Amino acid sequence: MDRRYRFRRVINFLNLTTPLGLLIAAIGGATRRSGPDGLVLACGYRFRFPIAGAFTVGNVVITRRDGLDETLIGHESRHATQWAWCAGLPMLPLYLLAMLVSVIVCGDQASYNPFERLAGLDEGGYRRAQPRWRGRAGEPPHA
Repeated sequence: MDRRYRFRRVINFLNLTTPLGLLIAAIGGATRRSGPDGLVLACGYRFRFPIAGAFTVGNVVITRRDGLDETLIGHESRHATQWAWCAGLPMLPLYLLAMLVSVIVCGDQASYNPFERLAGLDEGGYRRAQPRWRGRAGEPPHA
């Protein structure tokens, strides 16, 4: 494993987000297995919250699906790095604030959320929404 992923794994363990992710996966009944780059893939999560194809807490990628494709794993891997850069739990309120701003700007939780933009909107399966003041293609802006 590359040194940067080993470092990320240690940081996310020390900041307690990976243990929290493992606890969430266990409570949700997910089956855990080792993934690439020090990630833990937790599949079969049984709860409907949060509403996402997958979500990451520390180095744990949690999904209701039976498996994940490489593109989505890459997107979630970048979120694992964000957890490390945010020193763990401070990422949660920062992410929620960024999501709120995105909803206000364009009515979409991801398009103007810097965490999702930096992780790759397309790779995460998100559409790109225009700001509300720009309108849709071929339509005048909202008055």
